Amino acid sequence: MQSLPMRRAGRQAQSGFTLVEIAIVLVIIGLLLGGVLKGQELIENGRVKNAASDMNGIVAAYNSYLDRYRKVAGDDGPVANLTARGTAWAGMAAGNNNGILDVNAGQTFTGGGEGATFFRHLRASGFITGNPADVGVNALPVNAWGGRVGVTATTLVQGRAAARQLVCMGNVPGKAAAALDVQLDDGRPNNGSFRATQGANNVVPGGAAAAYSEDQTYTVCRDIN
Repeated sequence: MQSLPMRRAGRQAQSGFTLVEIAIVLVIIGLLLGGVLKGQELIENGRVKNAASDMNGIVAAYNSYLDRYRKVAGDDGPVANLTARGTAWAGMAAGNNNGILDVNAGQTFTGGGEGATFFRHLRASGFITGNPADVGVNALPVNAWGGRVGVTATTLVQGRAAARQLVCMGNVPGKAAAALDVQLDDGRPNNGSFRATQGANNVVPGGAAAAYSEDQTYTVCRDIN
């Protein structure tokens, strides 16, 4: 007959997880992982929708400003005409009033040229949100991926006969850039009204990429007018 301590040791040696318990744990882990991945996908889809809405909003604001004032935002002037519009325009800078948005490709994300005044004019007029007093690069909005939103006038890719006015976003991941192109144009980075230049850190818009890669980052631009 076994002693009491020996019987207890036998029971302890037999303790552990059953196959059913292990299976339940694996199912729970799978559900958690699936939830995390789905959540990340939803977040990324939300960023794409937010970026598309921002681009559409700026295009709409540009055209609304043109309809109201018969001037191009950022190019509008002289200063006396702007400040006479009300308190929101106090201390406002003016463009050169030549009917063209003067922002070269290198100034897209710096606020140079008429880039900063473009956003300042739209804010003062109430067409987009933000502080009209912000100047320089601080006047440029930040997009869903932490890059800047800017404007420029450039051909962007060989084959265009003349420069076009564009709204651009920097630091856009490849998967998101492709999704934006599908939503706003034809899904091709070097064709149509939406173009993409490969490069991170708010790379200057230039030659359009031949195809999107999910391993790369892009500056994406679309026609304003």
